[in-house]
Amino acid sequence: MAESSERTTQYERVLRHLRSVHEPGFGLPSGGLRELHVTRDGARTVVTADVLDDLDGLPRTALCTAQDSRLRQVSASGGSARSGRFSPDGRTLAFLSDRAGPGVFQLHLLVDEQLGEAEPAPAVPGTIEYLHWSPDGTRILLGVAGLGAELSGGQGSGSNRREGGDEAPSWAPRVDGETAGEAWRSLWVYTPGTGVLDRLTPEGLNCWEAGWCGPERVAAITSDAPGEDDWYGADLSLVEPDGSVRKVLGSEVQLGLPVGSPDGRWLAVAEAVCSDRWVLAGDLLLVDPGSGAVRRLDTRGTDVTRLEWIDGERLGYLGQRHLNSVAGTVRVADGEVTEVLSTARACGGSTFHPDGAFTADGRVCTIQESYRLPQQLVLSGPDGDRVLGSVTHPGTDYLRSVAGTAEPVAWHAPDGTEIEGILCTPDGEGPFPLVVNIHGGPVWAFRETWSMRSQWVPLLVSRGYAVLNPNPRGSSGRGQAFAGLVVGDMGGADTQDYLSGIDALVERGVVDGDRVGLIGASYGGFMSSWLVTQDRRFAASVPVSPVTNWYSQGFTSNIAAWGNRFLDADPEQHGTRAHTRSPVLHASKARTPCLNVAGALDNCTPPGQAQEFHQALRAHGVPSALVIYPQEGHGVRAYPAQIDFLARVMDWFEQYMPAAPESAT
Repeated sequence: MAESSERTTQYERVLRHLRSVHEPGFGLPSGGLRELHVTRDGARTVVTADVLDDLDGLPRTALCTAQDSRLRQVSASGGSARSGRFSPDGRTLAFLSDRAGPGVFQLHLLVDEQLGEAEPAPAVPGTIEYLHWSPDGTRILLGVAGLGAELSGGQGSGSNRREGGDEAPSWAPRVDGETAGEAWRSLWVYTPGTGVLDRLTPEGLNCWEAGWCGPERVAAITSDAPGEDDWYGADLSLVEPDGSVRKVLGSEVQLGLPVGSPDGRWLAVAEAVCSDRWVLAGDLLLVDPGSGAVRRLDTRGTDVTRLEWIDGERLGYLGQRHLNSVAGTVRVADGEVTEVLSTARACGGSTFHPDGAFTADGRVCTIQESYRLPQQLVLSGPDGDRVLGSVTHPGTDYLRSVAGTAEPVAWHAPDGTEIEGILCTPDGEGPFPLVVNIHGGPVWAFRETWSMRSQWVPLLVSRGYAVLNPNPRGSSGRGQAFAGLVVGDMGGADTQDYLSGIDALVERGVVDGDRVGLIGASYGGFMSSWLVTQDRRFAASVPVSPVTNWYSQGFTSNIAAWGNRFLDADPEQHGTRAHTRSPVLHASKARTPCLNVAGALDNCTPPGQAQEFHQALRAHGVPSALVIYPQEGHGVRAYPAQIDFLARVMDWFEQYMPAAPESAT
């Protein structure tokens, strides 16, 4: 393939489509909503929004509030701002801004009714990832990452140094040796009343996420080393005001979302089998911080993804149950659950899982959306839902006009397990050519979101393709037993979950079985490579950021130990799943043309993985192309690289499994 697709007919078609979607919202808060917060009385909200000024680079972020059913930007125009949090009394807004240096976020404060710019707090050594007000409103907890700290795959991989700009000369080598101090994550406390900034945690302790436990102590997810792989064995710890640390709880799987009650009597945390940091959906545990005693609370089959104490007796949660988003409260004295919200709409915005914020009276504010509903802020309670603001504009109207419709579907795998998914189809009658869009993780899940969280889904539908978004075993929303079915068996029984879904849609007359393709990133990239070696029905495949050789992945990835655990394999032992489940070692069975895509800066699934499969396919006479983007990490995110990528995807499918009728764009 050409080095760049720019100026090709396909590139121009994709560019025209993207401009129709995004140009009406240039300079406006028009999507990517996340990090929602609400005052205790529910009167004011703040949310982080993406602002795209042109199809160039990544969008900047801005703080917005809902006003007259629209979103109004409240942060200054210079740089990016995010993570707005109101003080408990609602008078002061704390937020993060990188106005002093791109990608390096520092704390700023804006006092209600105060004229002028927000005041910066003293700078921390690194970039702030999150902030939390203490329950009494006197201090602010800051989660600080060094500029050399690794980013998770969901954040694009690489390190904060790339996000913050690297001033090293072009000839400077990449050095991987002893762990540098800037690779760690630490906790700091800022006291607005005195202007004092103090480091809370000691050297040699890595804090992945944290929250207050009463007005003095802090609950944190900690490890003794800062590498991305170290997160998978991190503990729940309690940090005292003097910086001393006590481990409270460990787990055979993963822990996250630590939050303490305002009076410090209780700790709440979620426990889940996870494949990616910060992509956690699991069981709700209530922990006595003194004794360490644990009580597992029943959330009526909901995998918990967000926790927030409403007061000392009630704990609010959000999560996913099958394909639905759920919000509720738990009375800790007896575990009684009151569900505030249960909807087929996705509630979380551009986070991976359902998210939201609670008011003092137990109402919940969420970012709601569906495949045909652009993101909007909604306040839900006993009296129903109230829409506070929306990102609707002519670009969203255009996308709705070409993106077809979405509906939930279900089928049974050969072993009888019910599998769920979301099917997006063009207007008109089938059977349609089908592209199976495979999610990453593998422990994650599709919900019915705007564009299904990717630009390629509505673009494919606009060109006449149906797109199946399946949630195979290992996905969230079905409990920990279901999620755990993929552990030790990646590429095993879940293989049949995809194949049986295709069979079901062919039998129902929705899909043309002779025109079926695959696309997916991360674990979806692995499966898009693996499936073509296990079944020759596929007409085309696009593995993005894939793992294709678990053996070499085990010695080149920053999450190698995770892969070995999830395969239950030892790369040094010949014949284990590190070998038998590697697509590159089955390439002789493949006949499907593959477009292999990777980012040169990806530490999670290094670009050599795509290159290995490409060369193995070529060695066996299978059509294959390799595209590596030099400034991208885990996935293709920035413009114009994303335009080029989408043009290549459309070219690939239209070459090997053309759709009819002619596309709508």
